[in-house]
Order: sequence, then C-alpha cells, then structure tokens
Amino acid sequence: MTIRVLLADDQALLRSAFKVLVDSEPDMEVVGEAADGAQAVAFARSERPDVVLMDIRMPGTDGLAATRLITADPELSDVRIVMLTTFEVDEYVVQSLRAGASGFLGKGAEPEELLGAIRIAHAGEALLSPAATKGLIATFLAQGAGAATVDGGGARTERLAALTAREREVLVLVGGGLSNDEIAERLDVSPLTVKTHVNRTMAKLGARDRAQLVVTAYESGLVRPRVE
Repeated sequence: MTIRVLLADDQALLRSAFKVLVDSEPDMEVVGEAADGAQAVAFARSERPDVVLMDIRMPGTDGLAATRLITADPELSDVRIVMLTTFEVDEYVVQSLRAGASGFLGKGAEPEELLGAIRIAHAGEALLSPAATKGLIATFLAQGAGAATVDGGGARTERLAALTAREREVLVLVGGGLSNDEIAERLDVSPLTVKTHVNRTMAKLGARDRAQLVVTAYESGLVRPRVE
C-alpha cells in the first residue's frame, strides 16, 4: 500500500526537499503541496491523503486552524496529521494535539525520522518522542492539567466512566508515554491484549488515535505532571 502524503509549508524550498525525500520511498508518494492552511484543507478534501505534514506557523490560515478544519470533517476521519515545528517543544503543540493532530516533529529531524513519522502516523500510532512527551507534560504543568476541561468536561467524565478498570489503567500508562510493549511488560499481558485495550479505550473516548489518549489522560487528571 502506498502512503499518500500532503506537504503543507510556506517555504517552497523545504517542501521541495520533503518531496524528494518522500517520493524516494517505494511505499510513499506526495499527492499535493500547500503553501498555507487554506490550501492544505482544500487539498485534503480533494486528494484525501493518508498523512499531512503540516507546518504550524504559516501565513493566513495557520497549521493549527487547518488541522481543526480537517479533523472536524467526518469525511476526512482517516487523514492523519503530523505537525512540523521549528522547535520540538512549540507553544502550539498542545493545541495541535487537542485539535486532532497525531503528533509532532521538529524540522531539524533526520530524514529517517521524518519517514518513520509518516509511517507511524499512518499506522494510527502517536508520534510523541520522549523529548516531545516531556515537553508536552511541561506545557500542561505550566497551563494547568485541567485548563481545557471547562468545555465538554461533563461529556469527558461520562466517557471516562464507561472505561473498565483495566482500560483506565492502560490509559494512564499511555499518558505516561509507554509503548504497547512496555505496557504489556508492566501489566504482564501480551502486546496484542494491550492493543485491544487501547483500541477499545479510543473508541469509548472518541479519540482519533493514541495521541488523543495522551491529551485525555492529562486533561482528565488521570495523569498528573510531576515537578522535577
């Protein structure tokens, strides 16, 4: 299966470099290029890419607004978005994840990291490196873990109540940045069993992917950032 990729960045030179890199892979192809968020949304609707590499800061409609528009469209529910940032810990990263992005990657990442990010996002996994997760936790610590719980707080509480004890336990571990294999070792179960719990938890919470579980774990207060 070929992974269809949309590039959204206002820097033409960077888009060209990404295009050469992506098109060099036998399992990937660039299906469109956008110079701003509005173009990214239009291309997403017309080309239906599997993954969008989305720059957060663009003129006009920025990457954050574009992400919200794409993830809010039921017809684009299968589109995965990887946010590109100048620095891995960006002021808009948490907002991006809340908006539905699958994760984020620094623009200084190595080529193999970028290609790996596309494949991870396409597989429905969360693209949150250890450094990125640490930055995410630090941001929640600065903003207050429950800062975004006012709107829809009741609905979130109801959804959490629908989780089994095991699913809540898995959610906490996902929020802590553990992989399925690490969670399996911690709980002494198989990785396949963990995957089943993760998928059921995502379905009950209405989460697009694993990244949304991380956000929910912090916003709900199930996971608390620890001050180092």
